[in-house]
Amino acid sequence: MKTARTTASATEATSEGKVFLEGPHSRSRELWLLLRAVTDFLRGFRAFHFCGPCVTVFGSARFGETHRYYPTARRVGAGLARRGFTVMTGGGSGLMEAANRGAREAGGASVGCKVELPFEQELNPYMDRAVTCRHFFVRKVLLFKYSCAFIALPGGFGTMDELFEALTLIQTGKVSNFPVVLIGADYWRPQIDALRRLAADGAIDARDLDLFLVTDDVDAALEYVERNVVGRFGVQRRAMRPVRILGERAA
Repeated sequence: MKTARTTASATEATSEGKVFLEGPHSRSRELWLLLRAVTDFLRGFRAFHFCGPCVTVFGSARFGETHRYYPTARRVGAGLARRGFTVMTGGGSGLMEAANRGAREAGGASVGCKVELPFEQELNPYMDRAVTCRHFFVRKVLLFKYSCAFIALPGGFGTMDELFEALTLIQTGKVSNFPVVLIGADYWRPQIDALRRLAADGAIDARDLDLFLVTDDVDAALEYVERNVVGRFGVQRRAMRPVRILGERAA
């Protein structure tokens, strides 16, 4: 159950986010807002520096344990953990919880990066380490910074936002062409049809449709991630070693 203090903190963070995007403020106010965002970045850097390599799993916070995709997300988390990857999510409930839960149950590392919202639930209990950010842009940077692959399960605006952010970064060369997998062919079909229309109209290149794999087969999704991350990019499935004298620790 949420405490009044937690709800007040989330409301304050949401208010601060609105202020940040309102336009120019006084120089001292702008500096304060900047320092608060930098503090979130630093907390994230400290938390996740030794957690990699991560695979970020996107998915709806609204699809609970009785939803048909919850077991699928759990299998995804477990499969990634067994392959030596750290499972990273947005830290919330629903399919994010399921992915973290699967990783935890498989004995793997499980982390999350949540944004403070007044109407969202608490961090799910299946993470070894988690950070809560004040701003969406900080959260997205952290999710992408430490990930070498992205798996999108069915979700709403937030999932779509994160998925297309990943595809945009890959398309524009801001990050390497890391694998992106969409699980749930029926669910994603309307979005894929819309992307095909964009390609037909010249808004995107037809080759951009090859930036992701769409499948219902969890094993095929996991094999695709492993083949590309380890085989193609040579990413090593082990975390960096922390330096104890600096107060650092592994996940």
